[in-house]
Order: sequence, then structure tokens, then C-alpha cells
Amino acid sequence: MPSTQMVFADRASHREWLLAQSALPAGFRVGCSRFDFTPAEAPKPARMTLTLVALDRPSPDFAAVFTRNAFPGAPVTVGRGRLAGPALSAIIINNKISNVCAPGGTEAAERVCAETARLLGVPADSVLPSSTGVIGWGLPVGAMLSALPGAVAALSAGSVMPAAEGIVTTDLYPKVRRAAVGAGSIVGIAKGAGMIEPNMATMLVYLMTDLAVPRAELRRMLSAAVEPSFNSISVDSDTSTSDTVALVSSGRVPCPDARAFESALARVCSDLAEDVVRNGEGVRHVIRVSVVNAPGFGAARALGKAIVNAPLFKCAVAGNDPNVGRLVQAIGKHVGAHDPGADLSGMRMRLGGVEIFSGGAFRLDPGKEAALVAHMRLAELYASAPPKNGVYSPPVDFPAHERCVEIEVDFGQFGGASAVVLGSDLTHEYVSENADYRS
Repeated sequence: MPSTQMVFADRASHREWLLAQSALPAGFRVGCSRFDFTPAEAPKPARMTLTLVALDRPSPDFAAVFTRNAFPGAPVTVGRGRLAGPALSAIIINNKISNVCAPGGTEAAERVCAETARLLGVPADSVLPSSTGVIGWGLPVGAMLSALPGAVAALSAGSVMPAAEGIVTTDLYPKVRRAAVGAGSIVGIAKGAGMIEPNMATMLVYLMTDLAVPRAELRRMLSAAVEPSFNSISVDSDTSTSDTVALVSSGRVPCPDARAFESALARVCSDLAEDVVRNGEGVRHVIRVSVVNAPGFGAARALGKAIVNAPLFKCAVAGNDPNVGRLVQAIGKHVGAHDPGADLSGMRMRLGGVEIFSGGAFRLDPGKEAALVAHMRLAELYASAPPKNGVYSPPVDFPAHERCVEIEVDFGQFGGASAVVLGSDLTHEYVSENADYRS
């Protein structure tokens, strides 16, 4: 869970907190430019934001983890190639169009990188591209090249907030997390709201640090941090074609403690991962599933994902209905399919700290039912509002709190492995958002 549990009374108080987290580490600048265009595939006016993250000097110390989707976007293909390069100078990000399976997509990404590099005076292969948005459309390369000088001119070393806001699509608010290590810091921003079950959604994460950590260590640490954080969340069980988590060090500050840095990196990733779920499309409840005493970490995480991805249970949570039969069904379905011989006689379950299942039977009564409803209501981010013109939309654009619907599953085996998985409910707002995504 986040390193601190916070409550925000309104959008202004949340933004004040974001700004307090947003000071860029030494050696980084960010800038944005926006322009209107008409997608060739759908002649309807649209607006794109170019977000540029630039280092003061190229750094050999960088890492990245990408989607496991078999149809990756062109920027992911280019990015994988960049990992073998000698240094990274900049990251150029566009929203609105994800540049996936579009004709000439790789060439388009490379043209944008080349022009970014020319404007910054750095090698073209030291610029990492990222794109997010509609899958299948081509980038408006000409308009992007014309807008790039504006992003370069806007570069500033003050705050990461312009970048955090520039990369969003259907996100309700920007996401920023930071951690201090000695005289340096790690600052991370994330974009992600739907098509979220990373397997390294449309999820983009950029982590910047001024602490000097060698490339090999950065890559090992990032891979380790991603597994219990971004790879342990799901909004809708769909793995995006564009998932990218990038980590770059400017090397401006000596790192006093490698273990402290790794711990801080893991915390920033964990906090951002929960932010992604809490800011998911139409999400009114975040569900946290803790699985313990499982035969292995993989089994524990897989069971947690089976729970948070179960449509009927997700709908019950959306309605503040503790229909625990749907929870047991989801667990039984998963175990029956993947480990049919498992001994579940020792399995125990809690919801909101209340025991609901043990010894192969439910342990329910009217008092427990009332407590479970109260727990779900307390975890609700906002109440569902009636549709306007037939469309549901969230009535808030900030996270009111960081509470979750808490589920504990004791597998009852001797493996002793555990995992925590974060997911969300399934709401009218989610369906409305995705029914109208391109229109």
C-alpha cells in the first residue's frame, strides 16, 4: 500500500500535494507542446500533446521494461533497440495515438526521434520514443515535427508536473510520486487508466533520479521492482500494446546506499502502481487482495488476479454488495483450472478484516453482512451519478482517499509464499468510457 494513507478534501488539496512531490531531480528538464490535428483514419478534430523529458547531458545509466503483448507498438520495438545503445539523452512522448501496427509506424517513430535529437544536439539513437492512445491509427508526423520546437523551447528544470499532465489520456488526474535518498531523489510519473494488466496497460511510467547508479544495477533493480508493483495490478485484465516503464539516472549525486535506493525505487513503483488502479477508467473501488501461504509467488499472484478480474465479483463490489459467493466462485474456478488437485481444506478468507470462510464453509451472519457493506461503502471513491445524455461519467477528478476493499486469502498450504494484487470494480462509468473511446 502507499507509504502513507492520504485523504483529500477536494481537487485543490490534491493538486497542492502533487506540486509538493514534483521537484525534478538534478540534471532533468521537461517541456510540452500541444497542437490540433485530424486523424487520417477518422476525420474528426483531435488534440495531441508532445511531452519531452531531456537530460542536461547524455547518460549511460538507464533501464526500461516493456509490454509482453505480441503486437507491441512501434515505440516499444524502437525502445528495445535503444537498450543496447551507449547513452540516453531524452524521451519524447505523444498521447492520442499509440502507433501500433500502423503502416510505417517504426519509420514515423524514428523520424520524430531524429528531429528531437537535431533540436537538442544529441544522437538520434539516444532518444527514446513513447506513444499512447488509439491503437491502429498512424502518427501525424508532419504536425508533430512542427510542434517539436515548442516542446524544446518549453523545457524547464523546475517541476515534473507539465510532463505528468502532458502524458495523460483518459486519466482523471496526473500521478506523481517521489522518494529521497541522501542528497538525491527519485521522481516518477505515470499514465494509465484502461487496458491495464501490465505484463512486462495503456500504461506509461517514467522514473527519473539524480543518484548515480550504474546501468547494470539500475536494470536489475527495475526488473525486481516491476514484479510486485506494475505486474501485480489489473483494471480490466487487458495487456496494452504500449506498456513502458523507463528509469534514467542523470548521475549528478553520489548514491550513499544502494540498498536504500533500491528500497526507495520499489516504494515509488508500488505507489504509482496503486495510483494507476485508483485512477482507472470508471473505478469507484480499489480492491487489494493479499494471498498468503501459497505454494509460490506465481501461484499467489495468479490467484489474486483471478479475483480482481472476475466480472461478477467486480460488479458486486461496484454496488457495495458483499456477495462473497462470487468471490469463492472465482477462487474455485481458478484453482480448478490450474491446480485441480490442490488441498483447499485449510483455506480461510477475510473481507475487510471479517472472517467469511474457513473449514470449507461460509462463516456469515447479519452482523457480518452489515460490517461488510460498511467496509465497501467506506472504500468507495465516489457514488455513481445518473447518466447525462445517456453517458456515465465520474463526478470527481481527484482521489478522495487511498482506502481499498481489503481481501485476505490464506491458501492454507506450507509453501509460505505471498503476493499482493491490486484491482478495481466494474462500473457503468467504465463501460461508458470504453464504449465511446474513439468517438
